[in-house]
Amino acid sequence: MSDFVPNNRHMREVLIFFFHSKKTAAEAHRELQKVYEDAALSETTCRDWFRRFKDGDFDVDDRPREGRPKTFEDVELEALLDEDPCQTQEELASVLGVTRQAISK
Repeated sequence: MSDFVPNNRHMREVLIFFFHSKKTAAEAHRELQKVYEDAALSETTCRDWFRRFKDGDFDVDDRPREGRPKTFEDVELEALLDEDPCQTQEELASVLGVTRQAISK
């Protein structure tokens, strides 16, 4: 497998292809797993997207979500983990000034 890491938008566009190819969500999921292995979307997520496509919604962008936006960048978290991969979520949250739940997401 190449170094390409698919993002959510790419995966959703591939799902549109499978949807128009008359595949089921389960078949699409199996095909994604063959190609992307652990990076593949779950079967439940595939079913959710197929439901949206069936309703005529082909917008693959993320919908706005409620809740507080993230207050740190993933690069900051990755840098801390590179320094010491054994840090707990509580320690990371304290350094970044966020809650433990923000780290776990």
